[in-house]
Amino acid sequence: MTAHPVLVFDSGVGGLSVAAEIRRRLPTQPLHYLMDSAGFPYGTKDDATLTARVVQVCRDAVAAQQPRMLVVACNTASTLALPALREALAIPVVGVVPALKVAASACPGGEIGLLATPATVNRPYTDNLIREFAAGCRVRRLGSRELVQWAEDWVASGRAPDGLFAHLDGWLTQPAPVSHVVLGCTHFPLLRPMLERLWPSVTWVDSGEAIARRVAQLLGDDVPATGHPEAQLFWTGERAPADGVARYLTAL
Repeated sequence: MTAHPVLVFDSGVGGLSVAAEIRRRLPTQPLHYLMDSAGFPYGTKDDATLTARVVQVCRDAVAAQQPRMLVVACNTASTLALPALREALAIPVVGVVPALKVAASACPGGEIGLLATPATVNRPYTDNLIREFAAGCRVRRLGSRELVQWAEDWVASGRAPDGLFAHLDGWLTQPAPVSHVVLGCTHFPLLRPMLERLWPSVTWVDSGEAIARRVAQLLGDDVPATGHPEAQLFWTGERAPADGVARYLTAL
């Protein structure tokens, strides 16, 4: 009998970075990936509209696919909709938040960066995370829509962004260099090889590995003993995702 999948959800390709970490840790567990293509991008929607959409899309997908767990691999959706999703669904729901605790622990009292979407860096939820886990650090925030689109383009076509250095270098180095940067949007780890090449002295921190550990903890021993099932792709709307998305999933 085929095991029920873990369903990974995002508005676009960002959640692929989380799906990759789950596959690395649990190679025999079936994975489904759901893109809310019809609702992308999330950053342009007000909170109430976005919460309602996320709940409806995820509820419909869970009813159709019967997953054993939902992973909301989107910082924006997680900071808004996790309580509503957990109330609406009878399966475990795992969300993602910026890994500020990890960065602050590695750099106590230091200068750290939070690189996320404009919505995430300005949300009260993020203010609370900083107060709770990084109060002793100087946290430099940058909200970037550009990196979201660059990550989408990179997965879709393999086209590397031209403006990455100009977009980030001043923020990373002025008024003083940052040592650790939290990638607070799941799209951004997809660009990590380029970030590491351009700024090798920076430690880039994301939540993907922690999410994979949490998924493994919740599943326990209840995973298939063998196999390497190909991840399945789903989306909303009539327009299919770019071929690069399916290629990325096939390679996991």
